[in-house]
Amino acid sequence: MSTKYTKDHEWVTVEGDVATVGISVYAQEQLGDVVFVEVPDMGRELEKGDELAVVESVKAASEVYAPVKGEVVAVNEDLEDKPSLVNEDAQGAGWFAKIKIEDTSDLEDMMDEAAYKEYTEGLS
Repeated sequence: MSTKYTKDHEWVTVEGDVATVGISVYAQEQLGDVVFVEVPDMGRELEKGDELAVVESVKAASEVYAPVKGEVVAVNEDLEDKPSLVNEDAQGAGWFAKIKIEDTSDLEDMMDEAAYKEYTEGLS
């Protein structure tokens, strides 16, 4: 199961036709201490690029965008009580939502880990 990344710093891992989505370690480092996360509603239909979640940190509020089109089939309710999970384990326990993918071609323009690392190094 490989992880793919967007230029907006979301990560996606795919199992079958379900994508788990969160923000990258790079993104959470830029945000600083996360104090609030608003996850989407279950069953919500998303277009690629729609606002998926909102993350608020001590520095800023930031939108997280849906990297794929589909339906929200799970949300990480742990983030409600413990938004710091995003800082502690951004690419694990700090996931935001699972989306049933409608069109797998949405994954084609994402970067693999090496390309994303190169991309973020160019941002500094």
